[in-house]
Amino acid sequence: MTLLPLALVVLLAALLWWYRRWRQQQKRARLLATPLTEKQRAVTMRLVPILRRLPASLRPALEGRINLFLDQVTFHGNNGLEVSEEMKLSIAAQACLLVVNSPAWYETLRTVLVYPSAFQTHRGNHDGFVVHENRHTLLGESWARGPVVLSWADALHGGLDDSDGHNVVIHEFAHQLDALTGHTDGIPILRKGQAYAGWEAAMLDAFNVHLERVQSGRETLIDPYGATGHEEFFAEAIVTFFEKPQALRQQEPALYDQLSELLALDPARWT
Repeated sequence: MTLLPLALVVLLAALLWWYRRWRQQQKRARLLATPLTEKQRAVTMRLVPILRRLPASLRPALEGRINLFLDQVTFHGNNGLEVSEEMKLSIAAQACLLVVNSPAWYETLRTVLVYPSAFQTHRGNHDGFVVHENRHTLLGESWARGPVVLSWADALHGGLDDSDGHNVVIHEFAHQLDALTGHTDGIPILRKGQAYAGWEAAMLDAFNVHLERVQSGRETLIDPYGATGHEEFFAEAIVTFFEKPQALRQQEPALYDQLSELLALDPARWT
């Protein structure tokens, strides 16, 4: 007699779980199919001018992802900053550019923290039994599974200047993509059919050349900060991929091809 009620409880729980998941999938599909308003579109084009070069065929997908991002993510202003709708749109548009033509998504991200400008963090380093407190000034920070922390002054500048090779939003969200594997190490989840051997060869060869240039004091196409580790090289390479695509394709064709395959984008051909 007791098995029947228990079976009903299990069945009802399963139906409730299925219904909630169905509702979430319906909402997600609706958001992805919803275009921006004319006002929102004007804001993104003004604050993120690289979008003007985005092929028209990709713009509906970008707008849908921006809507999904804004629904999923909560923005918090720090140090007295009030996060406006324009700030949200600028950050969301830059973040979604990385995944505009990709099945990848920032599934675990729920929070973006925004400072007015560069911010300071405190890190404790252990030296035996002694903990040393170090203060670092940052423009952005990305934590596995979130949150992402950004300086608005630098996020704004990065969006407005789409050819200087510096973009803190793209950099930090490249780390978010990298972390989807569970590790931030410069090896993201590759596209179906994309060979790991080809990815590793292109990334390591380009990283070693970049490291040698930085250590010898020579000029580099990819920001020198990329020499601090494979994960930072991956993030800076993606920034260069979007902001200096023709130069990257010419200087590091194998790296460009791997990033193009990963993101299913070819910004060197955008006009």
